[in-house]
Amino acid sequence: MTNMKKLKLKELESRLQQVDDFENPKLLLEQYPTRPHIAACMLYTIHNTFDDIENKVVADLGCGCGILSIGSAMLGAGLCVGFDIDADALEIFSRNAEEFELTNIDMIQCDVCSLAARTSKTFDTVIMNPPFGTKHNKGMDITFLKVALQMAQTAVYSLHKTSTRKHIQKKADEWKVKMEVIAELRYDLPASYKFHKKSSVDIEVDLIKFSFEKLPN
Repeated sequence: MTNMKKLKLKELESRLQQVDDFENPKLLLEQYPTRPHIAACMLYTIHNTFDDIENKVVADLGCGCGILSIGSAMLGAGLCVGFDIDADALEIFSRNAEEFELTNIDMIQCDVCSLAARTSKTFDTVIMNPPFGTKHNKGMDITFLKVALQMAQTAVYSLHKTSTRKHIQKKADEWKVKMEVIAELRYDLPASYKFHKKSSVDIEVDLIKFSFEKLPN
């Protein structure tokens, strides 16, 4: 295999386009796929600007079919572990990891919300595209963020709707966490569910880096 750590952004994106996605997305879990373009931009920035992937132990919360984990593994993570509650998504993730012949990758089926106590400070970096906390999942984005901050030693990188930025900043201040918007992206949401009238919807999202002096209580 070529030296993946030196992958250019376009190469990374084209490899991630080969990752299989949800076959039957589950509305209650807000299963929107992370688009290859977004995943590549996110991981490329974390890797090249902040050096928080290569040789690091990385957690991917709500990993779904594993696109962020697989991209991290390609960029030379020491180990990337994906966590998701959905066995169907993890089955696709497992197939994806096998197809790319990646060995620095693992996955665990569990409820992310109950992870924090068991995994406190066991990962260098946490990456995630959490549920946006809409409809049935109100506040789930903040719950995921709190768990991520308890798991990470160095930094958390997370996608959040731009419209929630002030709310998230308030939480970060409350938790004495440094919050930095490192990219503004457009999330092209495919019409995965019947209630979407348009074929796709553009949502503005922030890629946010959280790093900290102190833990959330």
